[in-house]
Amino acid sequence: MWWKSIAPTVLAFAMKVASAIGPRGMRGLARFNKYVTNPIQGLWASRVPYYALIEHTGRKSGKTYKTPVMAFVHASQIAISLNYGTNSDWVRNILAAGSADVVYRGQRFRLTEPRIISTDSSDLPEAVRKAATASSSSLVGALAPEGQ
Repeated sequence: MWWKSIAPTVLAFAMKVASAIGPRGMRGLARFNKYVTNPIQGLWASRVPYYALIEHTGRKSGKTYKTPVMAFVHASQIAISLNYGTNSDWVRNILAAGSADVVYRGQRFRLTEPRIISTDSSDLPEAVRKAATASSSSLVGALAPEGQ
């Protein structure tokens, strides 16, 4: 399966970009992605390997948001490298709520027990651990099929 060899390469490239443009540049890129790239990626992210659509509720607005992310799912766990750091709205929304919905490869899941861990943690998939990241953090959590 061709995508198994591409995901670590894409993640490593993203981490190199993050290191090159720094935290301020990454925040600018995050704003651009929020309004331009994410709506486009949202059309396919829930069906493509190594991507997922995170459905979360705003902490203040109560509005439902959908954020495409690069996700590594193994057994009943999800790991998402935090390219833009831990202060992204979607990360803060999930941590505040303690859960979110995830659509991964066309299936709906419930993410629970979200937490931020260091990217070098042995709790992460090898592909995430191998890539050096500017933020050096990942969001991890338990996944259960919807309705369980």
